[in-house]
Amino acid sequence: MTYSIAETARRTGLSIDTLRYYERIELIDAPARDSGGRRTYSEQDLAWIGFLMKMRSTGMPIRMLREYAKLRHQGIASSTPRKQLLIEHRKAVVEQIAELNACLEILDYKIANYADCERRMAEQLPEFALDVPQEVSA
Repeated sequence: MTYSIAETARRTGLSIDTLRYYERIELIDAPARDSGGRRTYSEQDLAWIGFLMKMRSTGMPIRMLREYAKLRHQGIASSTPRKQLLIEHRKAVVEQIAELNACLEILDYKIANYADCERRMAEQLPEFALDVPQEVSA
């Protein structure tokens, strides 16, 4: 099964320009061409693009992705340096997760603090409580 560049863009969520850029900087191999000279992408190409997207979403720099892509072409002989790149990046991701968890704790604290403020205000001034309907006296 092969896919046109437009279908590949749709399936991956990348733009056609990004796919061409990734090809130009050698993140992805030059795809096969059909009889009309149009790019065609295989399932393996889509899987590789999916890996690249996952790594980009974790903040892996293009520089590191390019290095990994070059090593990939060496086959099993490059498994150790590829693994080392991933270990290095994993450390950065773990640090990023820890930082995000610290930020999440602050957000949770602030949200709970505001909820507590709203509760105390509602107890002191029930007529201003947001969730309590105002009674109309007859």
